[in-house]
Amino acid sequence: MCGIFGMVCLRGAPLRTPGTVEAMGAALRHRGPDSHGVASPAASVAMGCERLRIIDLRHRADQPFQDPDGRILLACNGEIYNSDEIRRRYPDYPYRSRSDVETILPLYLDKGWQGLEDLDGMYGLAIWNRGDGSLVLARDRAGEKPLFYARLGDELWFASEVQALLLDAAVSRELDETALGQFLALGYVPEPRSAFRDVEKIGAGTIVRFTAEGRQTRRYWSFPAEAGNGNLRTALPELREMLRRAVRKQMVADVPVGIFLSGGVDSSLMAAIAARETHEQLHTFTARFAEHSYDESAAAAAFARSLGADHYEILIDETTLREAVAAVTDKLAEPLADPAILPTYLVTREARRHVTVILSGEGADELFGGYPTYLGHRLAGRYAALPGALRRLLQAGVERLPASRRKVTLEFLLKRFVADAGKPWLERHLAWFGTGAHHLLIGGAGPGGALADLDLAELAAGATGAGGAMRLDYNTYLRDGLLVKNDRACMLNSLEGRAPFLGRDMSAFALALPERFKVRGLTTKWLLKKAALEWLPRSVVYRKKRGLSVPVASWIDGGLRSEVDRLLDPARLARQELLDPARVGALLAEHRAGHANHARPLWAVVVLQYFLDRWAPARAEGR
Repeated sequence: MCGIFGMVCLRGAPLRTPGTVEAMGAALRHRGPDSHGVASPAASVAMGCERLRIIDLRHRADQPFQDPDGRILLACNGEIYNSDEIRRRYPDYPYRSRSDVETILPLYLDKGWQGLEDLDGMYGLAIWNRGDGSLVLARDRAGEKPLFYARLGDELWFASEVQALLLDAAVSRELDETALGQFLALGYVPEPRSAFRDVEKIGAGTIVRFTAEGRQTRRYWSFPAEAGNGNLRTALPELREMLRRAVRKQMVADVPVGIFLSGGVDSSLMAAIAARETHEQLHTFTARFAEHSYDESAAAAAFARSLGADHYEILIDETTLREAVAAVTDKLAEPLADPAILPTYLVTREARRHVTVILSGEGADELFGGYPTYLGHRLAGRYAALPGALRRLLQAGVERLPASRRKVTLEFLLKRFVADAGKPWLERHLAWFGTGAHHLLIGGAGPGGALADLDLAELAAGATGAGGAMRLDYNTYLRDGLLVKNDRACMLNSLEGRAPFLGRDMSAFALALPERFKVRGLTTKWLLKKAALEWLPRSVVYRKKRGLSVPVASWIDGGLRSEVDRLLDPARLARQELLDPARVGALLAEHRAGHANHARPLWAVVVLQYFLDRWAPARAEGR
């Protein structure tokens, strides 16, 4: 796990400001504090890596790597899980280390940039080729590891995080207004945009080759065209064997490995398999919330004890959350409205004292159908078939239920369902999974306007309803929201996060499963839960899903009240000419009066304001 960075003049001329590359490394040092390396084999290129040592802890495994002839320069952030297989494929290559990353060099020398699709892992990588002057940038299938770039005339700059590209005035800090609209609709900025006009993301599952003549793009990962194994007798044992292999593969490290344990089925499954498949002492970590309705620590602790794990609980209260807000907003040059990044940051901060790698259950919900919204899509058709008078009666009764500040209450779910069940599935899903804050834009852009340049139907891979929602979430919410949260929270604490569910084979298997194996009746993750019964008791497998979150609704009224008032001050918003001060004020007033829970849109606006304060202060003050 590392932070990579660099600049290449594609025309072959000397770099304009080669000294900037050192500052880029300093901006990414939290991603890799164990070693710093920069290579500049020609005046037209400088590439570097801030390394977190995971596999082969010796200096000889530090990056960047060059091939023996000095033709190829490689920097990679991430882990290559099939490196042993690649090493066996090229036994005559003169490896200098046991590094998993170094195996990319013989693969590239043999098959070229197209050969990178053979990699199984999580990675953002850069390869410079002296022979043709090309620069190749690539990311893993799910988008676990980030990679951004900016084009400055003939020079192309790249980095693992946005702030490393903002160190030179040549990279404008002018905001991308379309990206901000997308953020307010979704809570994250979907690829290929970033919040800044001059900075873009390399797409997940994509390889891009840049030359002086232009660029070639190869999207090597997409959804299977047809449903895969629909036979339960074979699908169930196949999934169980894949789970074993995935955990074994991702427990490999030359440093201690831990598990982020929430108490739910996904992380519990990772821990139970690890306990059985490895001989190392387990280290597990969980968040303990001061707010009772958000706390699952007792269940997590009881399960950890049953495994004989060294278990650690990290207190999450208003004091620690404010610490997390300060740390995250100072370092994260991307707006991200998922409040779960705050407890994730706090848990990983403590975990780093004990381990260097941590496993999580990210991806299981999107791959195997775990969110309650998927049930909502299934039930929406039945609700729409009810007589209109009965629907109106039900809606009126639900709307009279008092608003709650507790976590994901039945009242909250019912209100969301009856308000949106009658909409087309795509609009309904955006209402359930988005923030709703796009309505606060000046002009009141609807979701269609805010997301005009995103082909959401294509991102849903041609499916509709619950199946379409799962595919859309995999292609947007997972890669641009959840995985960003996980990567940045972990790497701010120099901790490598791994997600066994997102390995190549597991992902291909799950994405091809028929929908009936994912959501059946009122059971989500139906097949995964059946598979989990080999390792977990039924009480753990079928516990009610709660998820990691933060009591934002009460926080807006309480501990963060003065900050919210400062950030959402009508005069401030009027100067910015981005959000409608009257609409924001009305939403805040209704929330604080207890008439409704508007935590989601309000938190998105608060996050945006923090982002502007830190990364675009002139825009924050309306200058």
